[in-house]
Amino acid sequence: MNTLFKHYSGSLIFTLVCFIAAGVYAWNISGTAEGVAQVLWIVLVLSILEVSLSFDNAVVNATVLREMDEKWQRRFLTWGILIAVFGMRIIFPLAIVAIAANLDPLSAINLSLNDPERYEAIVSSAHVGIAGFGGAFLTMVGLNFFFDGEKDVDWIRGLELALRRFSEIRAAEIGVLLLILYGISTMLTDADAMVFLTSGILGLVTYIAVDAVGTVLDKMERRKLAEGAVRSGLGGFLYLEVLDASFSFDGVIGAFALSNNMLIIAIGLSIGALFVRSMTVHLVRAGTLTKYRFLEHGAFWAIIALGLIMLLSAKFHISESFTGLIGAVLIGLSLAWSMRYNRRHGAEVDQI
Repeated sequence: MNTLFKHYSGSLIFTLVCFIAAGVYAWNISGTAEGVAQVLWIVLVLSILEVSLSFDNAVVNATVLREMDEKWQRRFLTWGILIAVFGMRIIFPLAIVAIAANLDPLSAINLSLNDPERYEAIVSSAHVGIAGFGGAFLTMVGLNFFFDGEKDVDWIRGLELALRRFSEIRAAEIGVLLLILYGISTMLTDADAMVFLTSGILGLVTYIAVDAVGTVLDKMERRKLAEGAVRSGLGGFLYLEVLDASFSFDGVIGAFALSNNMLIIAIGLSIGALFVRSMTVHLVRAGTLTKYRFLEHGAFWAIIALGLIMLLSAKFHISESFTGLIGAVLIGLSLAWSMRYNRRHGAEVDQI
């Protein structure tokens, strides 16, 4: 219990502060206990939505974070949450509105506060581009995990083994993604197809660029380690922030189904974002990924599913509840398979 409180105390305190702030704001705009209760309920649902959509994000984050020293782990939880909360949950939607409506930042803020219906409409109108960019980036993250010739553990053995063999073909995962992007673009109007393809390619290029920066920084850090310096985690930090941004797209867009008030959405999603980061650190410190050998696989399959759902959402409406359920089911199954493996192999698990 003490360990759990240690990992989640900051998130719980932040949640309490956010609920108080939301209650005060709701009272100022409604002046009734019913209005306050309604706003607090929306904030609670939004925070749960964010956690349910991003639990697989926490597992993937943990695979990167465990390679970083404690200093960068703390920075991920502090600096990273500032970027996640203020960057993706507040500034990002405002930037979309400012660009789409050709407004200056102050006018975009004014629009979000005083004309929330139009604000919601403008953000939603950018969904095709967001779906292309975020879906492409997330799909590449998942495919890159399975198109790895050095991976020696398989969960869905036949399929993962086949993907591992295809990894011998250079850039096979990029070819798969481009075919998916093209296939979905044929279902769209000409204007939407151009936006979708452009955004998808930019998502792919962003993934390659972030991966390249991480590789260069890793080589520099290895050189420093050879000279006795302490390893940093800047490359991993940048990768995690872009990954978190891609995960947040569907949460930000889906939040408008519950409210079109920017402040309420930001408060609810921010609570969820902080809990996801606390879960990430907990997974690393508890060694959960080592104990449950297929958990990473379930998370990366969930990421591929989320990426494909985001791409398909450019054409079809897909419920956020369904999206969250898919991720939960895949991670739950991988956890169950891991536990079964542990029971069958017993003493061997401690040596893995």
